[in-house]
Amino acid sequence: MRWIRRAVELLGEIERTQEEAIEAAATIAARVIGSGGVVHTFGTGHSRMAVEEMFPRYGSYPGFHPVVELSMTFYTQVGGANGMRQAMFIERVEGLAEQILANYELRPTDAAIVFSVSGLNAVPIEMAMGLRKAGVPVIAVTSMRETNAVEPGHPSGTRLADHADVVIDLCTPVGDALCGIDGLTEPVGPGSTVAAVAVVNEIKVRTAERLAEDGLVPPVISSAKLVGPRRAEELFEAAYLEHARRAAEVLRKP
Repeated sequence: MRWIRRAVELLGEIERTQEEAIEAAATIAARVIGSGGVVHTFGTGHSRMAVEEMFPRYGSYPGFHPVVELSMTFYTQVGGANGMRQAMFIERVEGLAEQILANYELRPTDAAIVFSVSGLNAVPIEMAMGLRKAGVPVIAVTSMRETNAVEPGHPSGTRLADHADVVIDLCTPVGDALCGIDGLTEPVGPGSTVAAVAVVNEIKVRTAERLAEDGLVPPVISSAKLVGPRRAEELFEAAYLEHARRAAEVLRKP
């Protein structure tokens, strides 16, 4: 259980050191969702998993607006068309974030969470830059050890963390992998996914607590095994229709 022990240690470090940042993120999210807005969530590469963990899935609710470009996240093809070479190249292309953001009405009453373990690639950096320029509060979820391990390569000389109102540190080591193996020079078993998912769900739970305290009860997507088939269907429809309403409001219109 070597990796599991290291992952537990990693989560413990997040719990000890990121309380203030996670609390600030949940406060922003609750304010935005409670007032009818959206919290955009964005990530490239494996950071897509954190976006999907936020919404939609069981135990989640509308208000978080996933923004994912398949060209930068379709890793499972590995080689050939739609392979990793292309995906890893595209996430470093300057100017692409501006084209993604051009699809949306960027409202200061909304917010955004941008996930990037390294915090060094052009697209997440420029997503944060564009959002903040429009007055949208940005929460960055990144690894400070990873992002500070090298000099930034973006022409601005900045990292994702430099363009955030709140920075949540994933606390993962340089290179991400958690376990050294005898006979292998390189460590194995990355930790950033479990760290990001933990951060996502802590924000999700705390945001729900604040909404409930204010009497704003969101439709939580729930399993029929838990609430019964009829209630599960009602919650599903309510959550998806509410998401559609909010998403439609932020799509850019003529």
